[in-house]
Amino acid sequence: MSRTEVNKLEIVLEVWGDFACFSQPASKVERLTYPVPTPSAVRGILSSIYAKPREFYWQVNRIEVLNPIRYISFKRNEVKSKVRDKPIYTDEDRTQRQTVALRDVRYRFAASICPREDFSGTAAQLYDQALRRIRGGKTFVQPSLGLKEFVAYFQEGDCIAGPKAIPVDMNLGLMVYDIFDLHDYEVQKKARPQLSLYHCIMEQGVIQVPPYDSPEVLKGDPLC
Repeated sequence: MSRTEVNKLEIVLEVWGDFACFSQPASKVERLTYPVPTPSAVRGILSSIYAKPREFYWQVNRIEVLNPIRYISFKRNEVKSKVRDKPIYTDEDRTQRQTVALRDVRYRFAASICPREDFSGTAAQLYDQALRRIRGGKTFVQPSLGLKEFVAYFQEGDCIAGPKAIPVDMNLGLMVYDIFDLHDYEVQKKARPQLSLYHCIMEQGVIQVPPYDSPEVLKGDPLC
């Protein structure tokens, strides 16, 4: 199978849940969600089902919004400190933080498997393994919709017989594409984030996501 043929293949996944929060970088403390998932969040869901970083990376091609965009606002008790060597006393370290999230969400994602240059197997094997895991409901970790407590349920999607995308157009401006370099797969003691952005436009409920190597994806320097 040639690389041209591989790029034409897609994995289609339908995902839904009670709540979702795809936080904007400018609202780290008081969480404010984007109206739609980021490609990074979609890649995280796919990777929680099937991932072999040394062999391939997921390229998100399309995001379809199937349920109307609805918001919910609530406050939660959280701790301000990270768990390190010393215990955390929640009564002393507790704070209330506002979260603006999405509710009753349902999406359909289309993504391709991009084998690494030194991958010795075939792309067909990777696609077959991914489909078997999706159809069997297998995961490495529980998929989530932005926050780990917002559980994501999934099944294999159908672009033809499945539900239709919402008839809504939105120009969402610059949105987070990913927070890591998709070509960097080396295991490191400390992660090296590299923020990338893209101009997100939704037409009739469908967002076309450009390839990571496209000039449409704006990349910054690695954050040490």
